[in-house]
Amino acid sequence: MMNLRKLTLSSLLTGVGVISAHIIYIPIGISKIFPVQHGINLIMAILLGPWYGVAVAFLISLIRNILGTGSFLAFPGSMIGAFLAGILYKKTNKSIYAMAGEVLGTGIIGALISYPIAKYFLGKEATLFFFVGPFILSSFAGTIIGYSLLKIISKTGILNTYLNKNEVK
Repeated sequence: MMNLRKLTLSSLLTGVGVISAHIIYIPIGISKIFPVQHGINLIMAILLGPWYGVAVAFLISLIRNILGTGSFLAFPGSMIGAFLAGILYKKTNKSIYAMAGEVLGTGIIGALISYPIAKYFLGKEATLFFFVGPFILSSFAGTIIGYSLLKIISKTGILNTYLNKNEVK
């Protein structure tokens, strides 16, 4: 049975991700880097784990594409980053590993997977490593934002009450 609190938090962060896409993004060629997505990925990875993280990343990417504020390149970057961050946090219980997972998953793996999508599905010319720099920058900035928010929130005691987590490590 799904936990109503987890679904509520997932829905809230999906909404934040979709709405903030209208305000905070940086166009780089055919991609739009979106640091808020990576902050949300980190928050989801630490609080709810990899599967909720992947689901929220997918929903934000899908809704942004439907609304015309995203690109198809959002799917591999955000979902791989969310998954790797969640797995590494689950294995280590340390947020630094979740942050590294988000940057590696999005910035390297997601960027490399975006190349054939851009070239063969979107018909855009790009080099293999074209997306690596922007995706690393976006995911690094986003993880700093997400980590900072989690540290602030963890000091209030809300995490302990809401999600049975004591603090962000």
